[in-house]
Amino acid sequence: MKHILLPTDFSDNSWNAITYAISLFKEEVCTFYFLNTYTPVVYRVDSIMGSTSQLGLADALRQTSLNGLNQINDKLSETFGANPKHAYKMLSRFNYLVSGIKEFLSKNETDLVVMGTQGATGAKEVLFGSNTVQVFNDIKCPVMAIPEGCEYEKPLEILFPTDLQVDFNSFQLDILKHIASTNQSKVHGLHVSMGAEMTRQQKENKAELETQFSDTSFVFHHYKSMPVTAAIDKFQTSAKLNVLAMINNKRSFFENIFFKSTINQLGFHIHLPFLVIPAKD
Repeated sequence: MKHILLPTDFSDNSWNAITYAISLFKEEVCTFYFLNTYTPVVYRVDSIMGSTSQLGLADALRQTSLNGLNQINDKLSETFGANPKHAYKMLSRFNYLVSGIKEFLSKNETDLVVMGTQGATGAKEVLFGSNTVQVFNDIKCPVMAIPEGCEYEKPLEILFPTDLQVDFNSFQLDILKHIASTNQSKVHGLHVSMGAEMTRQQKENKAELETQFSDTSFVFHHYKSMPVTAAIDKFQTSAKLNVLAMINNKRSFFENIFFKSTINQLGFHIHLPFLVIPAKD
């Protein structure tokens, strides 16, 4: 059984992520957990504990949260009907998003978090909104971000860029391998050399990666002397991709591309489901 966490703020974008996740795992036995977190706009523990008006506000917010989850439950039945393989659990928590997800993960086996992302309004050079970036960085579970307006397509072609600087055994590749094997996907490994030859360690890591995907259609591609974002864009023009997957290697590759330099992100936009793979605990 797969256990999938679906954070929701009841927006169209979060519903889009929900429909993607249910479609992706429609043939599998799954429990889907729908998590809505809520806090007052101004939140202090002492004021909540000591103020009748603040307690009333918390109660009202909880009721709004519960009502929204009930509406999702009804919408699931209307949209997908009864699927004996799927179970739905609704969770309302007085918490912030990231800490609410962390709390859930600490108590529940979870294979994947799926969430919607709209990016930062008015800042085209920013790929993702602040909540999504924080989840990528702080959550020790694979996270799939579904861009606004992205409709489900069977993941037949998956792009997996890598600098080959990591030990792949130390990262949570199981969900990526599972998605690839159950959908008969072709996984495209992509390495950009920046003009240098691969080191012995990189060659060993490449061999390990090929072993990890030995039960999957796996093809390795090598580009030279271009920014990784340009390589990803170039590959997107030559293949019909359905998912982009990357390892969150905070030492350099992942963090440098997406979170350190917004200048490097100009003109680079992801319109694919984006699977972020963290290190193992």
